[in-house]
Amino acid sequence: MRLFAALFGAILILLPATPADAAAAGRVFALRATVGVDITTPASVSLGATFPGATLTGQLGVVAVRDTRGGGAGEQRTWVATVSATSFVTGAGGPEQTIIPAQISYWSGPAVRVTGGGAVVPGQLTSAQAVALDVTRQAFSKVSGSGNSTVEWNPTIRIAVPNTATTGTYLGTITHSAA
Repeated sequence: MRLFAALFGAILILLPATPADAAAAGRVFALRATVGVDITTPASVSLGATFPGATLTGQLGVVAVRDTRGGGAGEQRTWVATVSATSFVTGAGGPEQTIIPAQISYWSGPAVRVTGGGAVVPGQLTSAQAVALDVTRQAFSKVSGSGNSTVEWNPTIRIAVPNTATTGTYLGTITHSAA
């Protein structure tokens, strides 16, 4: 399983977003044993600005799972990609400076590119199927097939900003992994 941070995003409350407001680019990863299954994600994204009590929605950018395990006739090479989130915080991270993962919804949307064989299934095809990231959720999966393949999707998150949120740049991490 490989883990990469998909988002070091900035949410600006009551302030206009500028490129300088985006968090520094970077990827966090841990290597585990599913040799041949790799996931790549955008290094960082700025989601823009909004007001307390509002909802902020934005796409994270393309997430891709590349399966290079190959496989012979009759062999199944499946995988599951998951997604999780940290709290988004500003300042010292007190109650008025924190947006908890339960207020962050995610939907994978459809695959935007598929190569190779096999059947792939989005975790949440539409916004009506969005899930809160208060626990780790399934983002996408390959349920059948063998041979090398790549699947890409452009997930969306929706953040319900609390009425009590203070003005600031909120930083958090959305993590995708595949195994």
